[in-house]
Amino acid sequence: MAFIREAKGEDLDGLLSLYQDLHPEDPPMPSCATVEVAWRDILAAPWLHVFVAEEGGQLMSSCLLQLVPNLTRGARPFGLIENVITRQGERRKGFAAKTLRHALLFAWRSGCYKVMLLTGRKEPEVAKLYEKVGLKQGLKEGFLALPPDAR
Repeated sequence: MAFIREAKGEDLDGLLSLYQDLHPEDPPMPSCATVEVAWRDILAAPWLHVFVAEEGGQLMSSCLLQLVPNLTRGARPFGLIENVITRQGERRKGFAAKTLRHALLFAWRSGCYKVMLLTGRKEPEVAKLYEKVGLKQGLKEGFLALPPDAR
């Protein structure tokens, strides 16, 4: 049975392994000073939360939730979910759904008036997963800008 929790400092290597499944075309990210500084910054930021599904001592799934302070909607924050991933070979076992539900509940308890998620994935099962946990398509239109050298 998976245990959903907020990531801890010692989870860095497990997360880097998961993220390799997120972007398999990228070279493996070694744990280095730059990565460790970014990880410490993520852990120290009160508005960033990395949630993980752990089973048998191994990280199975993860997502990042950012709570964005806001001056509209009664000064209620909004949430952004990014880096949703489940370990290759462990997909369709409910790990991502449990992790996303946990992140959404955390957002609602934090007073968020909405939570947004963008995905580049086109597989129907990905859309079904997001809809199953309460995310809806078509309510707003998403736009994305990339740096000039990434086009």
